[in-house]
Amino acid sequence: MQVKHLLLIAILGLTAACSSKKEVIDENLSEVELYQQAQADLDNNSYNSATEKLKALESRYPFGRYADQAQLELIYANYKNGEPEAAKTAAERFIRLHPQHPNVDYAYYLKGLTSFDQDVGIIARFLPLDQTKRDPGAARDSYNEFAQLTSRYPNSRYAPDAKQRMIYLRNLLAAYEIHVADYYLTRQAYVAAANRGRYVVENFQETPSVPDGLAVMVEAYQRLQLNDLADTSLQVLKTNYPDFPQLADGKFEPRTPDPDNRSWLSKATLGLIESRPPLPPGETRANQDVIKQYQDAKEAIPADLLPENQPDEADKKNEDDDGTPKSRSIFSYMTFGVFD
Repeated sequence: MQVKHLLLIAILGLTAACSSKKEVIDENLSEVELYQQAQADLDNNSYNSATEKLKALESRYPFGRYADQAQLELIYANYKNGEPEAAKTAAERFIRLHPQHPNVDYAYYLKGLTSFDQDVGIIARFLPLDQTKRDPGAARDSYNEFAQLTSRYPNSRYAPDAKQRMIYLRNLLAAYEIHVADYYLTRQAYVAAANRGRYVVENFQETPSVPDGLAVMVEAYQRLQLNDLADTSLQVLKTNYPDFPQLADGKFEPRTPDPDNRSWLSKATLGLIESRPPLPPGETRANQDVIKQYQDAKEAIPADLLPENQPDEADKKNEDDDGTPKSRSIFSYMTFGVFD
């Protein structure tokens, strides 16, 4: 089996080496002949050969009649050849050199289309991967590039398709933000989760993720005990999305279980050994330690160093809740206060 594998690797390596070999282009070809050959390669899906001929055409005849068209078709050849960075570079170069060209809208469109397909690799083409859970960098770039096309050239023939793709990208970006907010909820980062939910509600209106953003806000504010904000967000959710899955009989059901803040020792011993009680929402161990240090230091102050009119702890114990001295019983006097 190892020999077969080595032979297969050797064959693939030789094939790749042969395919990567640059084609020798006849230097005596005229501009028309070079352009026609490049067109034939594009029709035959020979994008490597077409790219080489288009580059040769541009370098040999920079001021010819096909120079601008060669630059434009070079964008398409790189895009179809699976070279997104080269395609985007060629598109940016064409836009910079020919901002008033009648077909410059095509360069904007191909630039956005390149970013749109950049994250769709070979595996994603055949496996049902969730695009909303992947890095949205290319999707955000594609949305911005399509937005430039539709704003600068609203009557372009490519504008309708760009607008449809922008709707899809907007929904994808909003869903990605919800996935991040859910992650923050599971990690008990409730402030970050609330901010992500509010960002979706404010910036991605008319997307399917808006009710999810409201639900994230409700849950995060409830965990933070910000009841006014939680009630306001819940009321908006009930009014606009009464059939939302997390609303059962008018009550809100959190999507994440109650946090388990027990120590690892408590979890490992199934609660038989409790080291410290769980923290309330918004509280930290460091904050508790600081408060304890302050109380210990306050109790350690000698009585003669306390302010004159400030009662000490012993005096406070002998006072009622309203500050009046407690009345002692006869039994207390007889036992000298031992059993108070």
